[in-house]
Amino acid sequence: MPLDANTRRAGRARIGDSALAGRLKAAVEGEVLFDAFSRGRYSTDASIYQIEPVGVVVPKTDEDVTAALTIAREEGVPVLPRGGGTSQCGQTVGEALVIDCSKHLNGVLALDAESRVAVVRPGIVLDHLNAGLKKHGLWFPVDVSTSAQATIGGMTGNNSCGTRSLRYGNMVHNVRAIEAVLADGTELRLDGGPPESDRHRDLLARMTALHAREADEIAARFPPVQRKVGGYNIERLGGDTPNLAKLMVGSEGTLGFFRRITLDLSPLPRHKTLGVCHFPTFRSAMESAQHIVALKPAAVELVDRTMIELGRGIPLFRATMDKFIRGEPEALLLVEFAGEDHAEEVANLARLVELMGDLGLPDSVVEAIDPAFQSAIWEVRKAGLNIMMSMRTEGKPVSFIEDCAVPLEHLADYTERLTAVFHKHGTEGTWYAHASEGCLHVRPVLNLKQEMEVHKMRAIAEEAFAMVREYKGSHSGEHGDGLVRSEFHESMYGPRIVNAFREVKRAFDPAGLMNPGKIVDPPRMDDRTLLRYKPDYAPVPVETALDWSAWPGGFLGAAEMCNNNGTCRKSDPNVMCPSYRATKDEMHVTRGRANTLRLALSGQLGPDALASDGVHAALDLCVSCKGCKRECPTGVDMARMKIEALHQRRKTHPLPLRERLVAWLPRYAPWASRVGALLGLRERIPGLPALMERVSGFSRHRALPRWHPSPYRDEGRDESRTGTAGEVVLFVDSFNRWFEADNARAARRVLEAAGYTVHAAVPPGGGRPLCCGRTFLASGLVEEAREEQRRLVAALLPFAERGVPIVGLEPSCLLTLRDELLAVLPGADSATIAGQALLFEEFLDRERAAGRLKLPLKPLAYKRAVLHGHCHQKAFGAVPPIERVLRLVPGLEVTTIQSTCCGMAGSFGYHAEHYEVSMRMGELGVLPAARAAGPDEVLVADGTSCRHQIKDGTERTAVHAAVLLAEALDGKDGGR
Repeated sequence: MPLDANTRRAGRARIGDSALAGRLKAAVEGEVLFDAFSRGRYSTDASIYQIEPVGVVVPKTDEDVTAALTIAREEGVPVLPRGGGTSQCGQTVGEALVIDCSKHLNGVLALDAESRVAVVRPGIVLDHLNAGLKKHGLWFPVDVSTSAQATIGGMTGNNSCGTRSLRYGNMVHNVRAIEAVLADGTELRLDGGPPESDRHRDLLARMTALHAREADEIAARFPPVQRKVGGYNIERLGGDTPNLAKLMVGSEGTLGFFRRITLDLSPLPRHKTLGVCHFPTFRSAMESAQHIVALKPAAVELVDRTMIELGRGIPLFRATMDKFIRGEPEALLLVEFAGEDHAEEVANLARLVELMGDLGLPDSVVEAIDPAFQSAIWEVRKAGLNIMMSMRTEGKPVSFIEDCAVPLEHLADYTERLTAVFHKHGTEGTWYAHASEGCLHVRPVLNLKQEMEVHKMRAIAEEAFAMVREYKGSHSGEHGDGLVRSEFHESMYGPRIVNAFREVKRAFDPAGLMNPGKIVDPPRMDDRTLLRYKPDYAPVPVETALDWSAWPGGFLGAAEMCNNNGTCRKSDPNVMCPSYRATKDEMHVTRGRANTLRLALSGQLGPDALASDGVHAALDLCVSCKGCKRECPTGVDMARMKIEALHQRRKTHPLPLRERLVAWLPRYAPWASRVGALLGLRERIPGLPALMERVSGFSRHRALPRWHPSPYRDEGRDESRTGTAGEVVLFVDSFNRWFEADNARAARRVLEAAGYTVHAAVPPGGGRPLCCGRTFLASGLVEEAREEQRRLVAALLPFAERGVPIVGLEPSCLLTLRDELLAVLPGADSATIAGQALLFEEFLDRERAAGRLKLPLKPLAYKRAVLHGHCHQKAFGAVPPIERVLRLVPGLEVTTIQSTCCGMAGSFGYHAEHYEVSMRMGELGVLPAARAAGPDEVLVADGTSCRHQIKDGTERTAVHAAVLLAEALDGKDGGR
């Protein structure tokens, strides 16, 4: 009999978690994590549940997995295999020893391109696999929307389906073989061949007998739709030698650990076309789906009105959506055709247009033939879940009935009736995804912090599942069972089938150690002790320094915006999340940090956890790149959260010397600059960098910025240079003032050459130069930053109120006026200044677009400018203006490096303890691209930290765009 929870807890109590951790650490080469913060980070996935694991093992080798399984078995501790941790149904949370495969067990072990077969480890991410297959003209076609973070092991465990399952089927149709380890240590290769051991032979015999006994019941109870992934795949056990790998698919880690997975690959379609069909009503879209499917497309995906409205509010998607959405439709269907013949796919698209006309909707299709345009549209659809979860309300779209699949002929009636159920319970639902197969992801908006809303969830689930059974559909159509739907298998399949599921579980895992509580013998889906928001969930009182009023629930509400779907774990050319991409640690990804803060702010990590070393460690490698501010579809702004958390820590932990030197630099710079030559001796005296590293913590491998011998001095308006094109205020930051003054002088020269009157940004009544407060904010010194920003507002507000643009050079400083200023000094004055704050190139590009810019630029010796955008420029969509402005130089081509953060990130890369990870971030894109630049190419980087990282990592010199434009005024390249 399987061990129940009390027996397992008693077993652990006998040996103690510390003893278990000790045994694992002695036997495992990888990481063993048993601290409260790590367990907290692994207690959630993308579902509504939160269950603290016993501990976490991050194995490096197969031997690590074997050792962990052996020790867990000997101690009676359950085991939970985990990949990306993005399960929607709670499959990857439980009171068990979590084995995280995603960091190390993630390679391709064999590839036979001719036979179209690959053998992979379970932790490999789908996008990574497909990137390697592309050069062979192949791909693995189960293209789930979370392909940038979903692992093949997790997809196999879930029997995932994907956008194009209409053509390619589910995982079960594309997995050929599995090498698995059972809880008792048995190793099996399951591929449909003859059994290789007595245990394998016994399992095969028992499963064959089970299928023969229950064949009639299976035929009667399993729904006749492809989108059925509930329970175990016992319908696939027929035949003389059934392939038990098909039974392992969809088993959610309850039968064994997947060591290797053999996949059937497919040829990449050479040509695709995409039609975006607009519908005036939701029902008309649902009624049309069956007719569109008759055209044999590869995919038909729904985008509803809610997703359209929320997506348009997200900067990352707004521009793309404006290109493919006409007017205000109630629903869209994205219809893709794919094949080998371009003309045929164009013809298919024409047939779609004709069909929509026949359905009474002429001129309702936006045609996308260009591959880049198609890709951009699909990126919006893939972000559907996260877009829905971006609602800044206490209630959120909740996943518990979202995988129901019904035959297409019933889809319109089903969705209409289910909407009526939502209305009956006083809520609405969001809809998106797989209209091609009647599997729409629908999420009622509920606030599960409230008991009555939890009751609503149960009532809606029972009514929805009854309706699905009426239509002979499936209640689990893609995301599996987990803790959400396992409870309802008996009403779906009947007691005989559920008993058959139990028989499968006990045959493979008689002790019940593999991911208990999923598929068989589950708890109630609405057990509040298992939910993320438990009955005693409440915020810890915190007097915050920043304004969090935009989020219901304040600072905690902002952390709760993370839905754990793991977009921050992606590794595409965008920014988010550089520290995770360098470390692959859950601790150092935006999701891990948000979970840590949520747990701390709700008191689940003990008293005063917000200022604790555990929270500080989780935030330590956050480089405040703001990648999440732009790229996280739910708007998790970890850079702002880090400022608040550091502010709370400052209350009990004094600022170390190194951080004081950086934070207070704008205050002491006027005096330090006078002895800049003396301060520069560090770089010229052997042994001094190493000594200073021990004293100050600045890495000996870095050359510190050099004080400029002639710092930039703010100049009043020169009456002889009064411009005719308009006025600007040049805000010169501390870095371009004291260290790289030539950049500021170049910018002023360009602005004046273009005919603008350039005003200096100086404090009323004189005094030290203005500062945005960035250095103080980076150390959590919000009050000091507030003082600086008050001076800034007093100086700049008269200009901003007159509509005079405020132009800056350093992205992190100027963009503080558009971001943190509004959180530190909320109000109309700050908003007025934010509305006029522009980066140097943004201003020039705006004037160019308006036809007002007149710059007498000449060709340079350079053939190409290789541009690296600062992270904050990327976060605010400010890189394209740089590209356009640089192209104003006659004959100059512009290539932008597609990469994450350079790794320097202000003072981060100067820290001795951060140097190595800083360089790893740089090697993810920026540094290799900089090294590859040819002698006729010039490197351009607006960020002072970016320029220093490029210099330290490549010995190449990058320049600010203002310098390049100033040189183009004379046609001289500066001799670089």
